[in-house]
Amino acid sequence: MTQSKPLWVPDRERTENSLLKAFMRFVGQQLGAPIEDYSRLYDWSISDSPAFWSALWDFCGVIGDKGVKILDRGNEIERACWFSDAKLNFAENLLKRRDDEPALIFYAEDKVHYNLSFNELYNQTAAMAAWLKSIGIEPGDRVAAYLPNMPETVVAMLAATSIGAIWSSTSPDFGFESVVDRFGQIEPKVLFRVDGYFYNGKTIDLGERGERIIKALPSIAHDVLVPLLKRSSESSRPCPASTEKWGELLERFAGSELQFERRPFNIPLCILYSSGTTGKPKCITHKAGGVLLQHLKEHQLHCDIQPGDRVFYFTTCGWMMWNWLVSALGSEASLVLYDGSPFSPDNEILWRLAEKESITLFGTSAKYIDTMKKLEMVPVERVHLPSLRTLCSTGSVLTPESFDYVYESIKRDICLSSISGGTDIISCFVLGNPILPVYRGECQCRGLGMAVQVYNAEGEAVVNEKGELVCTRTFPSQPVYFWNDRNGNKYHNAYFARFQNVWYHGDYVKLTPNGGVIIYGRSDATLNPGGVRIGTAEIYRYVEDLDEVAESIVVAQDWQNDQRIILFVVLRNGTELTDKLTEKIKTTLREKCSPRHVPAKVVQIDEIPRTKSGKIVELAVREIIHNRDVKNIGSLANPEALEAFRDIPELR
Repeated sequence: MTQSKPLWVPDRERTENSLLKAFMRFVGQQLGAPIEDYSRLYDWSISDSPAFWSALWDFCGVIGDKGVKILDRGNEIERACWFSDAKLNFAENLLKRRDDEPALIFYAEDKVHYNLSFNELYNQTAAMAAWLKSIGIEPGDRVAAYLPNMPETVVAMLAATSIGAIWSSTSPDFGFESVVDRFGQIEPKVLFRVDGYFYNGKTIDLGERGERIIKALPSIAHDVLVPLLKRSSESSRPCPASTEKWGELLERFAGSELQFERRPFNIPLCILYSSGTTGKPKCITHKAGGVLLQHLKEHQLHCDIQPGDRVFYFTTCGWMMWNWLVSALGSEASLVLYDGSPFSPDNEILWRLAEKESITLFGTSAKYIDTMKKLEMVPVERVHLPSLRTLCSTGSVLTPESFDYVYESIKRDICLSSISGGTDIISCFVLGNPILPVYRGECQCRGLGMAVQVYNAEGEAVVNEKGELVCTRTFPSQPVYFWNDRNGNKYHNAYFARFQNVWYHGDYVKLTPNGGVIIYGRSDATLNPGGVRIGTAEIYRYVEDLDEVAESIVVAQDWQNDQRIILFVVLRNGTELTDKLTEKIKTTLREKCSPRHVPAKVVQIDEIPRTKSGKIVELAVREIIHNRDVKNIGSLANPEALEAFRDIPELR
């Protein structure tokens, strides 16, 4: 049912000064009729999506030639082509600001801190682009990075994309096999790699691993060593003579002119990877114009990022949110980059950073917020955050209780934007909104230009019922293709095989009557005991709210021609799983949810297996308990945690 009491409502001044309101006035002038509310704007953005995306190009001041063809084959979502005669350069649109204000503000825990101004960012990009050209890198060549979330990574990406090369990155916490599994498929000619990184107060030297990666990837003709450990008091091993050094390249090509290659809207920009927990990672290839337009829309209209703002997202270069974060340069905002543990040297480091750097948008994962709640952190009592307007959460489901926590313990006057999309679209289907209320447990709205609906099992659109998140019309940030998917079968099967001419995303959700979206988890992890579909987030919400439970993971086990629910729990402070606590967990789920949600077995474990980006891997656990192989454990941050799920006596 529609909730009557929101947790937050924007005041009139904030609403009227928002870029979304400015866009509504802009569109109203074009249409000759005012657009008074978001609902009407959204409906127009779907009913006349070519006009919407064209207006967005103009409003955001995209640099390039828009052309005259906005959409070809618009009725064929899989084969549609946006802006087929447009030309632009992604990097040019991110480097339009030129001044001495900080563009990139970087912290590696408490070990390293430095900034780059907008002018320095431009000049370093020019130097690195000149070097890439000097070694023969051309449009379409792949340039890879094994780097932390640091300024040099941004420079390398902008340099590569400025000349039309295709960018791809992984995080330094990825192991040797994971990196080779990814980069080995795309055959990069250049690898940027870091000498090491810091995490939770520890120093991790990557010299030897980096050299092994280079030897395992014969396509790499040039590698560049980027210093991080050497910027601190730490030392690292000498690098091979054939390895280029970042600082020397900047000096050698200083003063170079930056020449942007404007190329077609739909050329590949970057390659991202699926998690790879059930097979080799898929190489999802994204288009330059689609990423640019989608990110400008999300940043300016949904997140209200304005020139001079300071944007922070806790992310690594192995997660799509890094790409999303860097694109905020296109809205003339400064980026605050952080690499390391969010709890080192202490639990409050990110919030002191938010205060010190006057962060206006703070982005993180739902898991981080939940951990803050369990640690009983109360930033509102410790730091002063007058600049902070928006808090974004993604990565997993943000529970209603975590919504309460944000407004009680972080900041009362803030737009809490629970956003959801994925690597598949390098953006979001559901987002925040600076002019709409925030309701407990709900993502505020569907994204402009994204024809999001909820389908039941019969493929019928429903409201206020749980079902599959789908998109019924084309949008510019659909992937170009999967790399090496020559006949397009993998791409088709990933998104279009379930419903004809409809994008199937794999999220189990509900569209609320007031236009919000509630997410219950991934469809492929949905529990189905007795034929009743249950989202895993429903169980996590109440189990992890218990004082004794630190975190949990729930899967379905095939059992007697049906499924039964198995709940694994990590308990707090040395607590043991007694019969009394097991019954408490079951009673809680029975009372808060339904008898269908009650697990058949509750099993205590020490650690939850997760991907490098922090997502729990329900599918991998499900494979293990059924004695099936997990094909790519290298994608996990802690693959050893899976062993605890093998041959559990309670599950026989």
